[in-house]
Amino acid sequence: MANFGNMTVYVGRIVQETKFIKRFILYPVDRKLLPAFTGGSHIATYVKNGDRVLERNYSLVSHPTDRTQYAIAIRKDDHSSGGSVYWHDEIKVGDQLEISWPKNHFPLAYKAAKHHVFYAAGIGITPFLTMMEDLTAEGKSFELHYAAKTKEDCAFYHHLNAKYPGKCRFYFSRIDTPNKMTPASMAEHRIGTHVYFCGPVSIVKEFREAAERLGYPNHSIHFELFAAEDEGPKDPFVVKLAESNKMVEVSEEETLLEALLKAGVDAPYSCKVGGCGTCEVQVVKGEVDHRDHFYKDEERHKKQVILTCCSRAKEELILEL
Repeated sequence: MANFGNMTVYVGRIVQETKFIKRFILYPVDRKLLPAFTGGSHIATYVKNGDRVLERNYSLVSHPTDRTQYAIAIRKDDHSSGGSVYWHDEIKVGDQLEISWPKNHFPLAYKAAKHHVFYAAGIGITPFLTMMEDLTAEGKSFELHYAAKTKEDCAFYHHLNAKYPGKCRFYFSRIDTPNKMTPASMAEHRIGTHVYFCGPVSIVKEFREAAERLGYPNHSIHFELFAAEDEGPKDPFVVKLAESNKMVEVSEEETLLEALLKAGVDAPYSCKVGGCGTCEVQVVKGEVDHRDHFYKDEERHKKQVILTCCSRAKEELILEL
């Protein structure tokens, strides 16, 4: 298997975890061992749909020490831009696709944390599956809080209950006696606890802000987003690249990152939802319409930067590219 670039895998098995969630087990075509990864890692998948290539990031849910296969779990979302729908409706056992090497923008705070607490909503459970495997192997202390509509909609419910008895608390909102997951439980965690959030943007934002109000240090708060939030109209704008004087037009239907890549610019990126900071570009001139969930308000005022995957411009920008 090549040391650089993408890898070719095939779908060896598909498991229906819930009505809307499928788990896809991927095997290397060349039968060599896959790269090792750590808890919280994800891969980018590249699936051909006609003339388009659907690039999507998914958390790895297979055991971190099993290098013979990777597994990802995907929730079907009919309101998405097509990636999850295509995976659910079109991908079959035997299909081949390309994937990236594992990346980890949501790592465990091994050395700093005395206790790890995970808050998951819906498909946000996926990165925590491998994190709990790693912590178990290290003999570290952790617990899981997991919200879903019902037990039937709760992916990996039976696996979690059997493997981590006493460490998982489940919250179901569509049952006769609903039990909602709220940030209030964070007030009960002991000093030295690190909290991790993953799920819809609204829930991650609510819990992150609550943790800050409760006095959790910034380094003790961790989160990952799966989708960018719609934060207003997407007016077209223009950017100028300082190094080449090239002008790039960004339409209302695309992100700045997509426009840069289409123009042949080697722009950095990873998560594409404004959560990891990889696509940060320095702004030489112009006012940014920040739509990320990576920077705090004071950082946005102090730093002259833009996350190209989600933020836009209030006027013409000049970028250090």
